[in-house]
This record gives sequence, C-alpha cells and structure tokens, in this order.
Amino acid sequence: MSDPADRAVLILVRDLFFRAKLEAVTRALGAEPVPRGAASWAVVELSGPASLQRIRELVAAGVSVLAFGSHVGVEWLRAARDAGAQAVPNSRVEEALRRWLGPSE
Repeated sequence: MSDPADRAVLILVRDLFFRAKLEAVTRALGAEPVPRGAASWAVVELSGPASLQRIRELVAAGVSVLAFGSHVGVEWLRAARDAGAQAVPNSRVEEALRRWLGPSE
C-alpha cells in the first residue's frame, strides 16, 4: 500500500462513543480512522441535508461511502444510495463496515 489514504477511513459520526466503536473496528481490520483529510473510504451518519451533500462530495472525489441512519428513516437511506453510498440502518453499520474493510475471499 503505497498511499496512506488507501487504508484511511474518514469517520463522520456525531456520537463520540459510537465513533470510538467504529474507529476500533476500523483499526482491528488494519485501516486507519481519520477525522479529516484524504481517505479512500468514509463512514457517514445520516443527519440531514448536509450529510447528503457531504456524501455527494465524497463520492464525486472517488471515496467509497458507507452511510447509516435510523431504520425508520427509509427516505434518508434511499437518498444516500441515490447519492452513491452504500446505506444501512444503524443496527447494521458495524457488520457492513467489517464486510467492507475485511479481507476479500
């Protein structure tokens, strides 16, 4: 891996405890969580129109995006998919992150 951004994961999550959990999963899978800067991957909490705009910007920059939000917010999950992200409910984000960053089989 020549470019450090290849395994950098931008984690945009408001809840500090949940962010720490996702950072721990990321590190366990051999990637480096970052709060800003260049990254090949991003995990984005769906929290309104600004998060959708951020997803569009990241996707346009070539970043793979995993978005997550409430299971009752199906319109937000759909909008995130339409913007180019993989989108899952809160209850499945950790599992999706593990699949996403884990070794290919």
